[in-house]
Amino acid sequence: MIFAIGDLHFDSSGEKPMDVFGDIWLNHEEKVIENWFSLIGEDDLVLLVGDISWALRLEEAYEDLLKIDDLPGRKIIIKGNHDYWWNSLTKLNNLGLKTIDFMQNNSFVYQNIGIAGTRGWSSIDIDIINPHDEKIFNRELNRLRLSLGSLDKNLDKKIVMLHYPPFNMDSSPNEFIEVMKEFNVDICIYGHLHAEGHKYVVEGIIEDIEFYCVSSDYINFVPKKIL
Repeated sequence: MIFAIGDLHFDSSGEKPMDVFGDIWLNHEEKVIENWFSLIGEDDLVLLVGDISWALRLEEAYEDLLKIDDLPGRKIIIKGNHDYWWNSLTKLNNLGLKTIDFMQNNSFVYQNIGIAGTRGWSSIDIDIINPHDEKIFNRELNRLRLSLGSLDKNLDKKIVMLHYPPFNMDSSPNEFIEVMKEFNVDICIYGHLHAEGHKYVVEGIIEDIEFYCVSSDYINFVPKKIL
């Protein structure tokens, strides 16, 4: 089976308690781990859509990554906007983690299901566009194309992992969904939205693609079964 969850916001330092964002976050790390063990087996795949650790440097994030590595199942991780520890694929792969793969301009196949993805970026459908944001947005679009383009065409399904929602401010599909349509994507999962941001969640079948928001607080810290 394939599960998904995002925005774990693990913090081995204990310096970033998430309950400042509401009581639902009290002991959230323990909730995630308990629910994970109750649902996920060693042969399952878990897609983690960014904001994994509050750490600023890779060596600080290592303890949080080890904790995830020790959980059941195989995991694929993409970068979130708070994953400041994220480094080159070479350095990430050299950590020696046994059950974690990192997604950046690459892709993976699990039981003939293609997995592609990238971080994404905030929507740029606003009156005044910051050139810096537009540059990052377009770079992330290209990274999604590279990731999807690296997949074999003869797959049963294709899943895209994003951190940011692929929707405009009015909830209409943005350019990321256009790229997904080009590559006949079946499912897209994303995170990033918390608390009041849940009002911007868009789910269901849109443009023949099924969308799920899997921010950890949105799904009550229970990994969501996707397939």
